[in-house]
Amino acid sequence: MTVPNPPHALRPRLSAWLATLEAGLLERSSAVRLALLAALAGEHVLLIGPPGTAKSELARRLHRAFDGAGYFERLLTRFSTPEELFGPLSLKALEDDRYERLTTGFLPTAGIAFLDEVFKANSAILNALLTLLNEREFDNGSGRLRTPLVSVIGASNEVPADEALQAFFDRFLLRVPVAPVSDAAFSALLGLGEATASGDGAAAAPAPIGPAERTALQAAADRVRLGDAALQGCSALRGWLAARQWPVSDRRWRQWVGLMRVAAGSEGREELDALDLWLAPYVVSGRPEQVGEVQQWFEAEWLDCTAREAPWLERAVQTFEQQLQLEASAQADESDDAAGKLALARALRRGDGSEGGSQDDGMLRIVSARLEEQMRRHWSCVHIAARLAQVDEILAHIARERAPIAEQAAGLAARLAQRLWLPPELGQRLQAGPAATLALLDSLAARLQATRAGFAALPVDEALPAAVPEPVTVPA
Repeated sequence: MTVPNPPHALRPRLSAWLATLEAGLLERSSAVRLALLAALAGEHVLLIGPPGTAKSELARRLHRAFDGAGYFERLLTRFSTPEELFGPLSLKALEDDRYERLTTGFLPTAGIAFLDEVFKANSAILNALLTLLNEREFDNGSGRLRTPLVSVIGASNEVPADEALQAFFDRFLLRVPVAPVSDAAFSALLGLGEATASGDGAAAAPAPIGPAERTALQAAADRVRLGDAALQGCSALRGWLAARQWPVSDRRWRQWVGLMRVAAGSEGREELDALDLWLAPYVVSGRPEQVGEVQQWFEAEWLDCTAREAPWLERAVQTFEQQLQLEASAQADESDDAAGKLALARALRRGDGSEGGSQDDGMLRIVSARLEEQMRRHWSCVHIAARLAQVDEILAHIARERAPIAEQAAGLAARLAQRLWLPPELGQRLQAGPAATLALLDSLAARLQATRAGFAALPVDEALPAAVPEPVTVPA
């Protein structure tokens, strides 16, 4: 008996499969990751979006990732018949008074199935699908057959509003909005070749994932601990959802934890953590427009990864910059005579066409510089030291603010580097917030350093006292 490799050894192949599935599917990295992860966990995915957004193409590619998985695809309408999905009736069985279907090549024998416009099927089909999706079993005549179904990819333009369809809607653990490509990717879309768009131009696909490997992965997932951070996150999210009256069934919570465990097991981790809640928007959102709200909760409230502002520090830096400008341009109290001499020197420098050349101009520049220096107010060493101490205090405050954010950013980057399933664009967004905060603090620190240098360069009056005066005691 061949012993499958440890689940985390699958990672290179899973990574290669993600690249193969995503090739030519622009802005579909989230849908690709969610579909493959769900299939590995034995869950079903609903793609919600308009026609022509590569939903069926993704399902067709997905079945190639699973060894021996048959593929079945059908567009459902209210006129669809059970024969179209489950196979025709067996005439031979009817002769023996048995009501059985010939299921070969139809949904009961498929591993990966794509059902387009899935909610438009009639109630007879939906009831049969409910059992098949939930139990992986199909009632064929008087017997119930075990099916090889790995995952069903459903597609719909919208979520069902009919209460009668909610039970079927709930069978799809992941609900993934799929939108047309953005304006930023439109040029790339038009430039795709036919082979690339269909995935035929991608590099050779890796070996498909066999049933034994899936079983080993599930066993590893069962050993993954929930972890305090993930538990706290789920509890916090449950309260957040309750406040908005967005119900999530107990079964759905358990299925989601199982999905997170499969992700962690395939990455070689033994415990779920706070970052694993990135899947939440696709599990707890009942409508596509809710996905963004849950993503905002995950990024801003749960992970605290949004960019922070520092209004107090900005005001402090601006205040010291203005103070330096005032002190650097302040004139000495007894500068009337020097001002008159400087005005004369400047008039001479403007020139009256006299001969004298550059030597006279050079002398006048030297005289002007000396007079300007003489006109500037000079400060005591005590004053300058006090200003430097004030600036240093603000710089120390910035350093204290920066240290935990830098530590958070470094830790987040290290954890993201280990993640296989988290979409790259989400990882970039999570890192952008702390990076922006650090850039702001660094900018303020740089401005303060320049201001500090300005204070340190103020002209010193050596005649002024160099010692800090004793504090004045006010009699009681």
